Amino acid sequence: MQHDTFGPQIYQHQQFLRALAFKLTRHSEDAEDLVQETFYKAIKNQTKYQPGTNLRGWMYTILKNTFINNYRKKKNQNTYLDDSENQYVLGGMMANREDEADSPYEMTNIKNRIELVESTYLDAFMMYFNGYKYEEIANHMGIPLGTVKSRIFLARRKMIEQLRGIRGHA
Repeated sequence: MQHDTFGPQIYQHQQFLRALAFKLTRHSEDAEDLVQETFYKAIKNQTKYQPGTNLRGWMYTILKNTFINNYRKKKNQNTYLDDSENQYVLGGMMANREDEADSPYEMTNIKNRIELVESTYLDAFMMYFNGYKYEEIANHMGIPLGTVKSRIFLARRKMIEQLRGIRGHA
């Protein structure tokens, strides 16, 4: 595809991408940022586009993947902004879940008990815990959506049973 025609061709899908971005972000400024990032990535990767295939679908995939990646980055950040005049950044480091246990012994004890839960349930739960959506888990594991939801629910229940008694909780 010619460099001079690719820009106008992807620009034709702007309205579709804006509507989709707003549906995902529910905020007009975030939606606009997402659309602009999608256009940037499309132009940057135009050599990867196969002429004759669905350009709108290709753009949709870029937008969706960008949204998912941005969501995961934000979810994993543990940064707080001070609303004072200078807006200092507090706690900018990523949260380290292993540091949240009171002692190495307690963390090992917790991990050992969680690992007692059958992997059928635990695998789906860990994917969900790491930011995957139900649909992504279902596609990755090759199982129905309802089975994913059921396994995550049962994994939580089984982990709660395994962790009873730790720290004096009943």
